[in-house]
Amino acid sequence: MGKRLIAVWAVLLLLQVVVFSQHQEISAKPDMWKAARENLIDTNSILHAFKNGTVNGHFRYFFMTTDNRKGLTDFYANAVGGGLRYETARFKRFQFAVSGFYVFNIGSFDFTRKDPVTNQGSRYEPSLFDITNPANKNNLDRLEELYLKYHLNNATITWGRQLINTPFVNLQDGRMRPTGVEGVWLVTSKEKKTRWEGGLLYAISPRGTVQWYKMGASMGLYSSGVNTDGSKSGYPGNTSVNQVALLGVTRDIGKNTKAQIWDIWVPNVLNAAMLQLEYEFPSRKASENFYAGAQAIKEHALANGGNSDPSKRFIEKGNGSFTFGARLGFKNERWDYSINYNRITKEGRYLLPREWGRDPFFTFMPRERNEGFGDVHALVVRAAYAIPQKRWKLNLSGGYFDMPDINNPVHNKFGMPSFWQLNADVRYAFAGLLQGMDAQLLIVGKINQGNLYNNPKNEINKVNLVLYNFVLNYHF
Repeated sequence: MGKRLIAVWAVLLLLQVVVFSQHQEISAKPDMWKAARENLIDTNSILHAFKNGTVNGHFRYFFMTTDNRKGLTDFYANAVGGGLRYETARFKRFQFAVSGFYVFNIGSFDFTRKDPVTNQGSRYEPSLFDITNPANKNNLDRLEELYLKYHLNNATITWGRQLINTPFVNLQDGRMRPTGVEGVWLVTSKEKKTRWEGGLLYAISPRGTVQWYKMGASMGLYSSGVNTDGSKSGYPGNTSVNQVALLGVTRDIGKNTKAQIWDIWVPNVLNAAMLQLEYEFPSRKASENFYAGAQAIKEHALANGGNSDPSKRFIEKGNGSFTFGARLGFKNERWDYSINYNRITKEGRYLLPREWGRDPFFTFMPRERNEGFGDVHALVVRAAYAIPQKRWKLNLSGGYFDMPDINNPVHNKFGMPSFWQLNADVRYAFAGLLQGMDAQLLIVGKINQGNLYNNPKNEINKVNLVLYNFVLNYHF
């Protein structure tokens, strides 16, 4: 609590300094501040970089409710929050940034309560606040960014707390705040045919938390599921990982093809590599075209899989997984259609800490994941419609996920049955007086297609439900 309070005071103090530098009321001797009063600040000074920085703000309201089938408990949450971000102008190729965010619980379900039939609590709603402490309603602030960035000729190197987006570690920002990381991160210019991105991460603050954790300590903050023998996973709090390395290369191959290669190295736990190809078919009309994509991910355990004790390993020693997928689509100025497929083979469960990011698969649909499963077939159809002049966007998607039996822990870590999922996502950007505000309504339905063995514990918060999300954002 003390360290976080100091951090929040640091953010406020810095913002006060910035505002003060732009609205000076000088009480010192006139000759000491003559240059400042006459606005003759040296453009090569640190003061100039701070005075010409940018301040951004973000307010957010989020309502979420899970409507389980009759006889099981429904859950709901109301969250509101706001934050400020400041970034200096460049000073001798350097930039400094700091941001903080605060969340308020303004009337939600009591997350310490359990469903009386299954003894299960809310699955989705607590992640708007702090999943590590469902009773926490007051101490919900986070120092989100605090970094120093250095600009090279065609690249940037950023050190400190920051936000990154990669296939394996990403924002997963479908709640109040996204996942933040701490480390050293390199990004080369996007205008080059070959673009590099990567670095070393040593701390993380996953979505739905307010603390910062070492990489190993973050593993297991979310649900940890079961081991391959059916026993409860024991890796939470028992996985020692100090740093995680990522490297990605994106290459434009010709005019219509793009290739991506990504690798994540988690010492003594696992390594995963991804190859993805995307192709746009030549078209006579610049406003429309067909496109296709292919993806493959190979993963294998390193050393002892995270712990010498088999019951406390994140991944079984010597195990691995292989997954591949494809997509085919068509888009024009208003429509974007696609059909997407992904397969996780029987080789093993695809495993990456859920705390670090969402699935990179073409078939990913918000509010459910395929991480933790093997022997999966997924097919998803999408249709997106946009009216730029009216500022409306509509996204419809439907998918079938053929999962292994829930009593097969070798391939089913979280006891998720096969299911249909339907998503409707409507977004609107305001103009005029409310410019800067946008609204989103996301409705998710999941219908069971597997054997639940007459146990409602296998059903609640998983299938036979409708999840409603309403979000308001205001950026300035």
